[in-house]
Amino acid sequence: MRYFFHGIREYFRETDRLLWISCLLSSVFSCMLVYSAVHRTNPRSFYMQCIAIALGYAGAVLVSLIDYHRLSKMWPLIAAGGLGLMALTSVMGITVAGTDDTAWIVIGGVSFQPSELVKIGFLVTLATHLEGLRIHRKMRSFGHICLLLMHALIPMAIIHIQGDDGAALVFFFIFLTMCFCAGVQLRYFLLVIAGVAAAVPLAWNFVLNNDQKKRFEILFDHTLDPLGYGYQQGQSEISIGSGQLFGQGWLQGPRVQASLVPEDHNDFIFSVAGEEFGFAGCMAILLLLTLMMAAVLLIGIRASDPLGRNICGGFLGLLAFQSIANIGMCLYVFPVIGITLPFFSAGGSSAACLYLGIGLVQGVCRHRKRQTAMIRYG
Repeated sequence: MRYFFHGIREYFRETDRLLWISCLLSSVFSCMLVYSAVHRTNPRSFYMQCIAIALGYAGAVLVSLIDYHRLSKMWPLIAAGGLGLMALTSVMGITVAGTDDTAWIVIGGVSFQPSELVKIGFLVTLATHLEGLRIHRKMRSFGHICLLLMHALIPMAIIHIQGDDGAALVFFFIFLTMCFCAGVQLRYFLLVIAGVAAAVPLAWNFVLNNDQKKRFEILFDHTLDPLGYGYQQGQSEISIGSGQLFGQGWLQGPRVQASLVPEDHNDFIFSVAGEEFGFAGCMAILLLLTLMMAAVLLIGIRASDPLGRNICGGFLGLLAFQSIANIGMCLYVFPVIGITLPFFSAGGSSAACLYLGIGLVQGVCRHRKRQTAMIRYG
């Protein structure tokens, strides 16, 4: 028994405590917010959130115990599994309440969003691809950069067809962040930016549907459709403002308890924090997310090799983009695109898979600390 506890102590000594603490505090705060939003209408969401967090934490520990270099060598299996999951979703996908996307599948009576798991696999496969280009000195090759872009465009295209454009954007920003961390030349980023800018008119006229266009238009004129396309964001803005400095109190927010903000337990969880915990609660969320991202950034900077740095960079891009997009959405700054707030929004798939990403990052941390210890003690 003594060796067991010694092993646990050594494990936490080898991992990053700030990252664990910020994740766990975020999950506790998340459970409080989700419970407040659903305890009168759908308590099952709260229980599923708690179970997903527990499973995700256990999964994070297991993933962190696996050398990420071994995971990297398994990239064909990871890529094939991800593509298989997305193909299965395209064939058997269902919609869930509050969405129009066919981005979920049912496993054992529980809905699961495969794109959340594929994001984590994507961190490994793209990091491996970038490492291969570095080793073979192909990072400056235009042809290989195009292949790198295809690596990202394939899952993005499949997910777009399923209707989950928010997840597709997350993949794109993971891709950009990892390429930056890997040292891809600036000229290729400029080419991508120019290509995106040139594609905007085409996307507006031929890709975006009327609903998506309306979500952009109401950002510039909140009076355009306040009871339709602008209703959710308008109600979110009111809820956040009504909390003032310290909020109405947990379980005491009249708007939260009346469910006036649609999907407030999920994409609009920030409005629950704003009403019941006020400006202080919103700042607490921002602080926890900032600490989490700072921990990931430091682990990436200190990583013992570029592969570990690329993995950390990708996960940092995921956290940063989803946090900015979701909070901007709740504040009526960005359009509603179905992106959750990491570690806070209800959603078992998101909560569990984000912890797997934490496990990857902690694995990078463990590898570096073990190497340092070996050098120090011979």
